[in-house]
Amino acid sequence: MTRSGLTAAIGFLVLQVGLASSASAYRDYFTEAQKTELANIRSIVVEALALTDKGAGNADGIRDIVLRRMSDLGYIVSSDPGVPHDVVVRVKCEQKKTWEGTASAGGDNDLLDAPSRLWKGPACQVTYALGNLKVKWQKEARTDFEDATQAAQVAGAPDPGAYAMSALRDALEAHDFPLLLTAEWGQPDRLLKFLDSPQTSQVRKLKVISLLGEMAADEALPHLKEALKDKDLAKEAAVALGNMGKEGIPVLIDILRYSKQPDLQAAAAKGLGDLGNIHSDSRVVPPLLEMLDAPGIDIMVQTEIAWALGRVPDRRSVEPLFALDRKLQKIRNDPPDPQIKKLKEAVFWSIKQVYTEDQYS
Repeated sequence: MTRSGLTAAIGFLVLQVGLASSASAYRDYFTEAQKTELANIRSIVVEALALTDKGAGNADGIRDIVLRRMSDLGYIVSSDPGVPHDVVVRVKCEQKKTWEGTASAGGDNDLLDAPSRLWKGPACQVTYALGNLKVKWQKEARTDFEDATQAAQVAGAPDPGAYAMSALRDALEAHDFPLLLTAEWGQPDRLLKFLDSPQTSQVRKLKVISLLGEMAADEALPHLKEALKDKDLAKEAAVALGNMGKEGIPVLIDILRYSKQPDLQAAAAKGLGDLGNIHSDSRVVPPLLEMLDAPGIDIMVQTEIAWALGRVPDRRSVEPLFALDRKLQKIRNDPPDPQIKKLKEAVFWSIKQVYTEDQYS
């Protein structure tokens, strides 16, 4: 199994809100001037379109949802294209998604909220325009049914088009497009205010924490430390800290050593491996080795520690990894214990990384 395959199998690394990495602020195709323009977006005009099998319908409800949700993040919003504005946010909702040719694959196109290349049912596509620039950013909210006519019949609704639009309004309420746009524009301050708001749900706070980590926003560090005190947010805050700068290392070390929550410890180990790898910082190695086979250590935590040590090759890791490998080889389970199997794979992979003759030449 590959490193990414095993990582995907460990539940704490998957967001409870079901979204993959999607903070795409500061894309390479933006010029420095455009990045500055994005970061200074304050006013938004919203354009909405509703299309059913009967033609264009009333898009007021769709527009109102987008206006309200963007307003929740502190933007000045309007539906009047004649008023001064920094950006136009467009949402097109269709009873049957229009075929627009084969979409590209890879990158953002493979994220869970990206436009599906296969979906033909009701969908809303959210895009934005920065002046005359055609931005490639696009997100899609879909219903949980593909055939609106059939779904309307089951629900006893007389008009499939109206039924589809109602379901799409619910999908837009649940979708995180306002947060994704704010991250795309590189505005962590708005996300932090939203995170601190008592009106923000726990699910959305988790998404904000994830986005802040992906953005590696220095401003977020104190807020992530505070989030560690909340048992419902601590796990995602630890993962986010792994995307931050070196300042996050001492916090993650304390979590690994002293937390009583295995999933939180595992997230901290993953974060230490990420930071040690990105910054070539060997400070992470001693605490990882200290906890590798500590008494009472959870096997899930051990597995993530083993992966982390392989990501930060250091000669100090060689003997402890070999020692753990010898210990694991003596374990005989019938049927095999899947957790032991995962730990063996992690240790084996990491030994290969750290025990390379030319690694230290």
